[in-house]
Formats: sequence, structure tokens, C-alpha cells
Amino acid sequence: MLKILTKNIILEWFGVLTAILYSMLIALNIGAEFLGFTLLLISAISIAIWAYRNNFKGILVLQVFYASAGLVGMLRWF
Repeated sequence: MLKILTKNIILEWFGVLTAILYSMLIALNIGAEFLGFTLLLISAISIAIWAYRNNFKGILVLQVFYASAGLVGMLRWF
């Protein structure tokens, strides 16, 4: 069965993919920390919007923490 791409599905999977890229960039330790933390922030915002729209309060709170961690990481590596 073919799923229609909705805004919620796009937000969810965009957030997942950017989080995967963030994790790999940090784990590889190749000097791309600023880009990695930027991806973490983008991922957290995307998933936070998705969580808010779907009333997933626990996930929303977690994404606020991840977004703040992304900002701290960006500031420390800038």
C-alpha cells in the first residue's frame, strides 16, 4: 500500500535522517563537529514540530533538550 507523503511524515523522517547524519559526523571525529551540531539542531526542531502536531509531549520535551544541546555544541565549536 502506497502512503501519501504528508507534512507530518516528511517532518518525522527528515528529523530522523538529519539525526543519523549528526550522529555519524560526531562519531567519525573528522572535524565536522559544527556541522554535526547544526544537524542536531535542525533534527530536533523538525521532530519537535512533528511531536507537537501529534501531541507527543515526552518526545517534544526530549527534542527541546536536544535543540539546546545542539546550540551549546555549535557555540562551543564556533
